[in-house]
Amino acid sequence: MDRPVPTTDRQTLLAALDQLLEPGRFRDHGPNGLQVEGRREVRKIVSGVTASRALIEAAIAAQADAILVHHGLFWRGQDGCVTGWMKQRLALLLAHDINLFAYHLPLDAHPVLGNNAQLAVQLGLQMADGARARFGEQSLGCLGERADGGLFESPQALARHLELVLKRPVALVAPLSSAIKKIAWCTGGAQGYFEDAIRAGADAFITGELSEPQTHYARESGVAFLACGHHATERYGAPAVAGHVAAQLGLVHEFIDIDNPA
Repeated sequence: MDRPVPTTDRQTLLAALDQLLEPGRFRDHGPNGLQVEGRREVRKIVSGVTASRALIEAAIAAQADAILVHHGLFWRGQDGCVTGWMKQRLALLLAHDINLFAYHLPLDAHPVLGNNAQLAVQLGLQMADGARARFGEQSLGCLGERADGGLFESPQALARHLELVLKRPVALVAPLSSAIKKIAWCTGGAQGYFEDAIRAGADAFITGELSEPQTHYARESGVAFLACGHHATERYGAPAVAGHVAAQLGLVHEFIDIDNPA
């Protein structure tokens, strides 16, 4: 006799996510939590980085009842029109009665399961103790060292390590070829945190994107800047959070990674 598959209701799942990620603590660029309401009963969660049409289609094929992403559908400054790509994504979610949950900065910031914490695990980094571990707006930036207590002999050695772990090229601006001990990082489009990382005493700063001013800051400060890809640095938080909550509630979880060179 087949055993019944565990399920929970949508509100219980939302409450578990909100309790874990505490979205009320953050000033964010869009709504956190349930962005699109689907069926009441949830058995399977699919996690991914962005609520793209490709992810939604993959979640439908995987028979998901809910999707958890870092980048949702709605952002401050949108015109509010349901046309083009927005209509296509919403139409799929509504036609298949799938819940869409999205958490932006709260998912970056969680000290164990968030994007920054999980990237550190992947890279073998360990945050510093206490207040020294955080910097930047809303304390999203992280400062630490190699977890094994060692050094990277040069910025180029750190870049090779990042490329090996993340499996993609890294853009490196390194005016000096000195050993790297103090490492700052913040996933995604956090290039604007570079000046705060310099003030925090970092030897190198890791993030997803590089904009024009950061090249000059790196050259003039002597602090290495490494851009590893927005998507590549933010692949780890959503599956960690979804997997944790799914285990807590007895649900099925699947991470679906939609390739993105950005």
